[in-house]
Amino acid sequence: MKTNNVEYTTFSGWVDAPGDVRSPLNQDVTCEVAVVGGGLAGMSTALRLAERGQDVVLLEAEFCGHGSASRNAGQLAGAPGGDIQFLNLLYPKKFPGIVRFAENSAHFVEHLIERLGIDCDYEATGNVCAAVSRGQMGRVRRVTKILQKAGAKVELGTSAELGIPRGFLGGFRESVGGMMNPGKFSLGIRRAVLASSARVFERTRVTDITRGGGHVTIKTSGGEVRANKLVLATNAFGGELSITPKRLSVPIWVTEVETEPIDPARLAALGWTSRSGVVTQHNFMENYRLTPRNTIVFGVRRIQRGKSYPLPLRKPDEAVVADLARGFETRFPALADVAAARAWGGWIGITTSWLPLAGNIDDNVFYSVACNGHGLAQAPYLGSLIADHIVDGGEKHEDLKALWMKKPKFGRPVMMGAPGLRTIWAVDRFNDLINGSRRNARRGAAPVN
Repeated sequence: MKTNNVEYTTFSGWVDAPGDVRSPLNQDVTCEVAVVGGGLAGMSTALRLAERGQDVVLLEAEFCGHGSASRNAGQLAGAPGGDIQFLNLLYPKKFPGIVRFAENSAHFVEHLIERLGIDCDYEATGNVCAAVSRGQMGRVRRVTKILQKAGAKVELGTSAELGIPRGFLGGFRESVGGMMNPGKFSLGIRRAVLASSARVFERTRVTDITRGGGHVTIKTSGGEVRANKLVLATNAFGGELSITPKRLSVPIWVTEVETEPIDPARLAALGWTSRSGVVTQHNFMENYRLTPRNTIVFGVRRIQRGKSYPLPLRKPDEAVVADLARGFETRFPALADVAAARAWGGWIGITTSWLPLAGNIDDNVFYSVACNGHGLAQAPYLGSLIADHIVDGGEKHEDLKALWMKKPKFGRPVMMGAPGLRTIWAVDRFNDLINGSRRNARRGAAPVN
């Protein structure tokens, strides 16, 4: 795959930035509930609060949808993120509730798209967790049994049965969820929030938050917001504020790449009849999906941790894009001559438990965070659940109970430093090399060097 003419962007490859960015806060205001963070979680929280008659202010440092909301692969997942075997082992009692929350999240977003009339190219194709080796296929079978036991709607099959390219051996399909343009979806949610009674201030970076006298004061360079309640919906950016619980999430940079348009006949020859999104069973997954513009978007594979706050506005690294291109050639050898057209990336939040979390710091400060790469589905639903919890005087939906933390205390992240991330990536590539050598040996070819 050629990568010499890639367009590197600091925003997203899905859509252009909005041309109607709202003015920043330039005075002191009061409200019932303030929401900090204009991603999918924050926008959904503010929208739900406004729909339920609350006086709400939403503060966003850039513009609503500027972060990973607009930058992800657009795969609406119906299953939890992270290592399913690991989660089931560590949290056997909580796990069925997490599975239920994940599926309900995808359904919630599908209904939200319909209710708000958002044109985001949504296709209810489901997603396939696919295997690229016999070892990964064994893992797929084990994970399928775990998910089915927990009540998930998943089906095991070969690549032909699942309608995915033959470069994958098989996998399991999440029957809930599908594909969309996440940039269009994010901007659709933004339009709904701007049309609501919520007061939205973009280009407004919060500098400090203090509590006292039964209220919360949110300070910005242009003014202060005094609120009775506060929702932190900052996800990967939470570490920029001192009020955020220590080690709430780890900021991770992920990269996505899009090919140039591909001849429809060549795409048809892949056997990708289901159009389902595909993610591999590596430690750091690879994701692949078709788009309505006859391209393939692919990403992750190699991730990078944020070193300090505030998190920088950045472009993808050329070395990471080149590594992703090598992976693309391996999965789609018939498309090895296709060029990469553009690359972008974004910051996501990973929790040390690999579980989505919600809770409160005290009686009037709430947080929701870190859907661990599955925020496209889970963040809007979680934001709505937090809003209902506030309006209903502390009552919790059963899906919110599954995520709720009694105390905001979190362990240290394991293997999340730069050396650990490089080691995990190297293990994935070593396994790919071994599996490639075995495949070539079975075909009578020389081993891969």
